[in-house]
Amino acid sequence: MAIVRDLIKLEMEKQSAHSEVKATYSVLTTEDGTCLQIDTYGSITRELLGKKSQSIRLTKEALSQLVQIINENKLI
Repeated sequence: MAIVRDLIKLEMEKQSAHSEVKATYSVLTTEDGTCLQIDTYGSITRELLGKKSQSIRLTKEALSQLVQIINENKLI
């Protein structure tokens, strides 16, 4: 699992296709404060179907940055 406190912009030179997966989210209170956790689950071709694949926790600081990025880039 990863805890993200800061988002750093990276310009990607090459973009690759990604498969769709299911995702869930939870709001947690931890020693780091309140966090948003996003869990993804393997694609339908995965050997262990439905098994959690990745977890990422965003702190309040990282979430604030994400909101700013969304707003600045008019993503919604």
